[in-house]
Amino acid sequence: MLGGVEQTLANPVHCRGIGLHSGRPVDLVLRPAAAGTGVLFVRTDTGTEVRFPARAEWVVNTTLATTLGSQGETLATIEHLLAALRGMGVDNCTIEVDGPEVPIMDGSAAPFVYLITQAGLRPQRRMRRRLVIRKPIEVRDGNRWARVTPSRDFKLSVEIDYPHPAIGRQVLGGIRVTPRMFAREIAPARTFGFLKDVQQLQSVGLALGGSLHNAIVLDDERIMNREGLRFPDEFGRHKLVDLIGDLALLGLPLQGHVKAVRSGHALHHALVAEIRANPGCWTVEVPGESVAVPGEPLRARLPGLRPAG
Repeated sequence: MLGGVEQTLANPVHCRGIGLHSGRPVDLVLRPAAAGTGVLFVRTDTGTEVRFPARAEWVVNTTLATTLGSQGETLATIEHLLAALRGMGVDNCTIEVDGPEVPIMDGSAAPFVYLITQAGLRPQRRMRRRLVIRKPIEVRDGNRWARVTPSRDFKLSVEIDYPHPAIGRQVLGGIRVTPRMFAREIAPARTFGFLKDVQQLQSVGLALGGSLHNAIVLDDERIMNREGLRFPDEFGRHKLVDLIGDLALLGLPLQGHVKAVRSGHALHHALVAEIRANPGCWTVEVPGESVAVPGEPLRARLPGLRPAG
C-alpha cells in the first residue's frame, strides 16, 4: 500500500444510504480521478457545486464525527469512507454527495470497501509518495494520548477503556495495515454509542438516523443489538477505522507506527496537526529515492480553493 504507483477507481460506483444526523436519504457517487488529485468531496445539492478536499486544513469540527467546511457549507461523517479509500489503497477519487453528510450505511467501513471492490482499481502513471516519520511526534490530553514513531510500515496500535461491562479495556497492538487485512479484519467493525447519549442527541435534532441497523447500541449493562458483535473486540477495531480515516487527512499515505490511547477524533486531528507543524520529523519519499519536502505536500493542491476559516 505504501509503495508502487498511485491508484484510482476503474469505474464510477453509486450507493444510497441514510444520513446519521439528518435521518434523510443520501446519494453517494465515487468517481475515478486524475493522478495527483487526492480525495475530493463535492456536494451536489447546494445549487453551485461545493468542493471539499480531504485535507486536514479543511476540517472545521471533530465533535461526534469529522466534518469538513468550504464556502459556508459543511460535510460531515467522512471518516469511514476515507478509511476505506486509504485502507484499500485508493489515492485519487472524486466523491459526489447530495447532502451535508456521508451516509452512515451499517456504521462500518465495509459497505464502502464493497463499493470500491465493485468499481475495481486502476493503476496510474505517477509514483506514490508517502510521508515517512523520522522522529517521534506526540500529543496528550490528560490520560489520553497519541504518538507516531518511525516504522518500516504503516502500523497502528489502539487502546480503549470504557467503564461498561460489555466493553472494558481493549488493546490492539502493532497491526500492519494492508488492503486484504483492512477489508477482513478492520472495515466490518461498527461505530458504537450509548442509548442514553443517542436519546439526548435525538432530543436536540441530532442522530435522527441512528438505529440498531447502523451502530452498536449499549444500555447501562448490555449490547442491545440482537445479532451481537462481529468481533469480540469490535469496539477497539472500530477505533482503528476512525484513526485510519482521520490520518488520511494528511493527504499522503503514512509510513510510521501510530499508537492512540483513549483517543477520539479531536485527538487524532491534534496528532495530524502536530505532524504538519513539525516538518523536521518526517520526509516525503517515493520508491527508489528520498526527497524531503517539508510543507508543500501538506498544502491543498487544488487551484482556486482556500481552506475553511
